[in-house]
Amino acid sequence: MIKKLQRKFIMITMASLALVVVILLGSINIVNIYQMDRKINGALKILSENHGKFPIYEKGKLPPNEFKFGFQMNEETQFETRYFVVKVNKDGSIREIDTSHIAAISSGNASAYVNKALSSSKNRGYKGIYKYIVVDNTDGYMLVFMDCRSQIQMATLFLLTSCTVALVTLLLVFVLVSIFSKKAINPIIENMEKQKQFITNAGHEIKTPLAIISANTDVMELTGGKNEWITSTRNQITRLDKLIKNLLTLSKMDEGNIKLVFTDFDLSDLVSKTTSQFGTIAETKNKKFLMDIKPGLKLHGDQSSINQLVSTLVDNAVKYSNEEGTIKISLSAAKKGTKLEVYNTADEIDKQNLDKLFDRFYRSDSSRSRETGGYGIGLSIAKSIVQAHHGKLSVRSDDGRSICFTVLI
Repeated sequence: MIKKLQRKFIMITMASLALVVVILLGSINIVNIYQMDRKINGALKILSENHGKFPIYEKGKLPPNEFKFGFQMNEETQFETRYFVVKVNKDGSIREIDTSHIAAISSGNASAYVNKALSSSKNRGYKGIYKYIVVDNTDGYMLVFMDCRSQIQMATLFLLTSCTVALVTLLLVFVLVSIFSKKAINPIIENMEKQKQFITNAGHEIKTPLAIISANTDVMELTGGKNEWITSTRNQITRLDKLIKNLLTLSKMDEGNIKLVFTDFDLSDLVSKTTSQFGTIAETKNKKFLMDIKPGLKLHGDQSSINQLVSTLVDNAVKYSNEEGTIKISLSAAKKGTKLEVYNTADEIDKQNLDKLFDRFYRSDSSRSRETGGYGIGLSIAKSIVQAHHGKLSVRSDDGRSICFTVLI
């Protein structure tokens, strides 16, 4: 149990940290790529506005930078920027090629890049490591291609470096969390263990006086005859004994001490036989009892605990349905496994606290629960059974006048 909680703590911690790192890493790299592209666009804009050349300024007389956080012009810009310019006539024929500012491109290569750029029908974009812009002139087009090799390499290097640092950091945090997590959750685990031990010990201790009270009640009945006080005592003994058994069952489930025997069995037959027993009880209370069970559905699970699950849900529906209300049990095939639905009408449903129904000792109507003999732990046991079968138990109320428990298993 301790190892299971420790693993869960580590998984939640690492998943949360990984999500934060991914968001942070993604944001930084997106901003970095955006700034890189902005600088390239700034250089292309100046070239396109100056007939494919950088304007020459006297030393110390550069104009104020238009792109404050993007491209910034300086005395070395014309020497460190690699680009080529191609001018094209309206009919698509090449009029002029200028590759004097780049060594990696010949006139033939330039022509090929121009054809690719014009065929894409976009006025700007990337062709390999070159970003281009198409300027529409009166006598044709001017295409400016800028070599973005260094910028792309730097962006890629930054991405790889940041990812590597993030991965190493996550591994280091994982090691540290694994080492210190046990110390962090030890107080919680000890508290849980004490609670479980208390329930187990108290349950066993109460059994002895209950047995004595039951025996004394039998003697009193033999000597003095049966009366309402003896009957009431017997009812309370039965009620308390059932409560203790349920508490011990929950405790064992939490500790994982209940060994479930998984076998293949006919779920449709089990649900049909189990629910039909409650039909007579519902009819005596003038309640409408409906069953819609698809035959032939199989399940690989613990037959005894599934029987307890069905009994708990149907018994709950019969007890807490309104007078002359409707109870409906349906079993059908689902995308993954089978779906059991237990529906009943009610006078009023608190839709705000539906999830609390699975909390131990929670009762939406305590006075009604006392009348029906409820303890508020039946649904907790039902949820534990479903979880042990790797299924899902949920509850909903569409109109506030009915409630439906759904088991996907």
